[in-house]
Amino acid sequence: MTKLTAIVLTHNEERHVEDCLASLDFADERIVFDSESTDKTVELARKAGARVITHPFQNFSAQRNAALDAVSGTTDWVLFVDADERVTSELAEEIRNVIMRREYVGYQIPRDNYIFGKLTRGAGWHPDYQTRLLKVGKAHYENAVHEVVKLDGTLGTLTHPFVHYNYRDIDHFREKQRKYVRYDAQGLYDTGIKPKPQNFILQPLRQFRWRFFELGGYRDGLHGFRLSLLMAWYEYKKYRALEALWQQNGE
Repeated sequence: MTKLTAIVLTHNEERHVEDCLASLDFADERIVFDSESTDKTVELARKAGARVITHPFQNFSAQRNAALDAVSGTTDWVLFVDADERVTSELAEEIRNVIMRREYVGYQIPRDNYIFGKLTRGAGWHPDYQTRLLKVGKAHYENAVHEVVKLDGTLGTLTHPFVHYNYRDIDHFREKQRKYVRYDAQGLYDTGIKPKPQNFILQPLRQFRWRFFELGGYRDGLHGFRLSLLMAWYEYKKYRALEALWQQNGE
């Protein structure tokens, strides 16, 4: 019998972990791979019947690779699910069907993103494919922040989406974007990229044009316009953070 293990990476996810795990009861095993939460995440996960593994966080790729290593030899397939995601019954059935085949070693899954409580179809948030269903031994992750899956084989695509309860409100959005700005600026700095004066104007403008026009943010009306503006603003902040890194290091 083909075994499927669902893995949820967590850090202080008491708000989401119970509902997430409830949506994964179709899996043969559910594991919460926790990076030293200080809230009730671990307690709630165990109460829900999940196995908990604690592992210190280094970066996103390292965490997912450690989770894959932890289940190597004990399962055939892994489904990675974020705590703020839910698996619908339709997606669960599709997953159980495809893992019985031998066509692919990984599958990308679309996501329905709810941002500020609204289902968001444009500005880059749809179909928002995530490669999360992986044949154990045939996949590993690279890149520290926006992790990328490398497969030893071919990639398939599923039809039914995750439900993703993304940014709750503007404060939650700002909190996460500040983290991404720091990570992305550090990534640019590590590759030796220095900000140029025009970057502070042209890069935000390009970001807005890309989000609103090319990625269809206009389809979401004022909501899409707002998101495109916000992403342009944080593109500006990224280059300011990059500038600060060069200044801090006297270069």
